[in-house]
Amino acid sequence: MEKINVGIIGCGRISDLHYLGYENNKEARIYAVCDLNPEVAEARKSQWNAEKSYTDFKELLSDPNIDAVEALTPHRLHAPVVIEAARANKHIAVQKPMTISLDIAKQMLAETKKVKKIYKVTEPYAFYPPIALAKDIIDSGEIGEPIGIRIKFIGGTSGGWKVPASCWEWRIKDNAENQGMQGLQTFDHGHHLWSTAWFLLGDVERVASWIDYADGIIDCPSVIMWKYKDSKKYGVCEYAQAADLHIPSKYYTNDEWFEITGNRGIIFIHRCTGNIHEGPGVSLFNGKGWKHYTDVKTDWAQGFIGATNNFIGSIQGRETPLLSGDQGYEILRFSLAIQRAARLRREVYLDEMDKRFPSFYTWRRKRMEKKKTAAERISVSLSDSGKDLSKYAPQARSLTEQLMNQFNPDAAKGWESVIGLHLEADGGIEDEMFGLFIKEGKAILKYGALPEDAKFILRLPAGTWAAILSGKERLEEALLQGKIKMEGQAEEGLKLRAAFQL
Repeated sequence: MEKINVGIIGCGRISDLHYLGYENNKEARIYAVCDLNPEVAEARKSQWNAEKSYTDFKELLSDPNIDAVEALTPHRLHAPVVIEAARANKHIAVQKPMTISLDIAKQMLAETKKVKKIYKVTEPYAFYPPIALAKDIIDSGEIGEPIGIRIKFIGGTSGGWKVPASCWEWRIKDNAENQGMQGLQTFDHGHHLWSTAWFLLGDVERVASWIDYADGIIDCPSVIMWKYKDSKKYGVCEYAQAADLHIPSKYYTNDEWFEITGNRGIIFIHRCTGNIHEGPGVSLFNGKGWKHYTDVKTDWAQGFIGATNNFIGSIQGRETPLLSGDQGYEILRFSLAIQRAARLRREVYLDEMDKRFPSFYTWRRKRMEKKKTAAERISVSLSDSGKDLSKYAPQARSLTEQLMNQFNPDAAKGWESVIGLHLEADGGIEDEMFGLFIKEGKAILKYGALPEDAKFILRLPAGTWAAILSGKERLEEALLQGKIKMEGQAEEGLKLRAAFQL
């Protein structure tokens, strides 16, 4: 099988990392390079054993021998390269972020969807081995239901590779042309972090952010927070610029680490760009102890190699491109919403970024949410809470037996406990005692007495318990009204609720 011929458009500092994916690639090779500086183009051609070099990307795109291109130009130049590459019927990988505005991104998507070629946004963090491992751990259920993520970014003044002044120059120019709407760190490097937050825990609903400037240019210190869609999951990221800190790094002079919390465990990704943290790349704490992953590769460049393999694998039909064009658009929305939130000093919904009147959209949405909350409070006050629930007491025993069918072994994974249930005399039904024994993913119900070794005991009227199990009463309402008495370890009650979906 002939190798896929790839053209690299833009041969600056970051191209060193993209080259690694082709260095020993059996399926693809760098066939041509393009850079505005002819000396750079010729140097890269020689260094990478390419066959051709160009200074005009349109000439490269007209070469019929080129099957695919990687666009590694400054952000504001992504669009013309991608659009022309689509029209030239080439497979395309564009360096993150897709571009600098949603309107331009839509134009890029429209053009790339006209042709049956791969279009992806190159985001190496999804392929960085510790992050990929964390995703696998989350998907395996080892930390239970994810509930939050924390990200730390630290920048220093020495320790990494030397970045040419021209790299900073075009970034500053992009930021100036967009009236300071794109932070050099929170927008540019931030794409990696927002992609990771999305990749690990899902779509984001809204963001809030505070972006300051250490020297008028570098947007640190900054704090960004976000809420995930349709859930009670949250994320937070802190940016810091340490003016006198040496950061050990083979790449840029910064480092990041991540903490992903679930209801049964925590994952720690100890490093990314740099090497501040020594030891394992990933650690897992599950309440019983630690598990350290020492065999996972932690060289930042591995993410770029993985991203290249994904590009070539997608062209060959083996894989799905990550990030796809639509996914890249979603991350761009996330990133621009962060900038907007800092500028307006309010929460910004990602959906408002596509609206003609974004402020009106947010005002209306918040008003609807406020009405919904008020309606829920009224519903609570008008519920069965003030009524006589004793009529449900005769059903208490049978409903308790049926409760065993709701047991979720996955939610009880790693949990061993003994629970006592005391149903107080109610509605003509005498006191009843139960013991609930949870071990090795199984639950056994016993009648007659409260277990002597119970870690947690629940006492409530039989009618109230039956009303809760039949959906006539909410557990929270009964608790607030003092109908439920609890003894022992309260956290066992939370696990009980999760395991039996109460």
